[in-house]
Amino acid sequence: MKPKKISYMERRMSRQYLLLVLPGFIIFTIGLIVPLFMAVRYSFTDWDGMSAEKIFVGIQNYIDLFHDSEFRDAWWFTLKFTIGNTIIQNVVALLFAVALDSGIKAQKIYRTIFFIPCLISALVVGFVWLKMFSNVLPAINDFLGTSINFLLFGKKETVLSGLLIANNWQWIGYWMLIYLAGLQSVPAELYEAAKIDGAGPVKRFINVTIPMLAPAITICVVGITTGSLKVYDLLVSSTKGGPGRASTSMIYQTYTTAINGRKYGYGCAMSVTLVLVLLLVALIQVKGLKKREVQA
Repeated sequence: MKPKKISYMERRMSRQYLLLVLPGFIIFTIGLIVPLFMAVRYSFTDWDGMSAEKIFVGIQNYIDLFHDSEFRDAWWFTLKFTIGNTIIQNVVALLFAVALDSGIKAQKIYRTIFFIPCLISALVVGFVWLKMFSNVLPAINDFLGTSINFLLFGKKETVLSGLLIANNWQWIGYWMLIYLAGLQSVPAELYEAAKIDGAGPVKRFINVTIPMLAPAITICVVGITTGSLKVYDLLVSSTKGGPGRASTSMIYQTYTTAINGRKYGYGCAMSVTLVLVLLLVALIQVKGLKKREVQA
């Protein structure tokens, strides 16, 4: 067979598509790819981020990470925060989506109410919940004459719970809409067939709804997990990594090490390990969850 000739119009359209993609590609390269390679390079140096001298130390920074207790503590908090967020947000968002998909009145109003918090900056959310826990809720406590401890950000034992409340308040509505879109794309014929076979509401949910929601579950699980691993803004405006170091995440630890501690090379090594973990976790989750997806 003779190769198909590309017409002048097709070549012109291809060039136009390339021109449309080019600005985004340039921004992506300058804003992400170049800094990533620079971070990898600096992670092999002993550099304070200011001086012209960059002493090459090989993999010593990465070796030091394994003996750094603050690095391990930051990872431990980040993992607990990530696991808590992934479980709570997926379960609650799915329950809310099912409730809104059941035909209740004022559905659009509820959607809007649940979605509004995710439009707010995480910095603002941190300030809001700091005031809630330190002023508003204690005032309600005094008014009612109760003795409930609302100062969650003030103790090591409760700071994680407070941050989970703030983060879930902000993002549950976002993931709820993704699940709701998935629910509304499930063919009604499948539920009718399940009813004819004698399946009750619980069995229909397990055997029909969950399998058909597999693509939405993949998006939500991966999105929540990777987002939680990168938590930073919320901590800056609420706990500042405290009390003590009880709420210091990996990105917060990287920032304080590189900028405040003037250990830029060591901080780059931390950031490189975080990127590798993010890629590994996302790859494992996508590969595992994709196998369970059902094409509607």
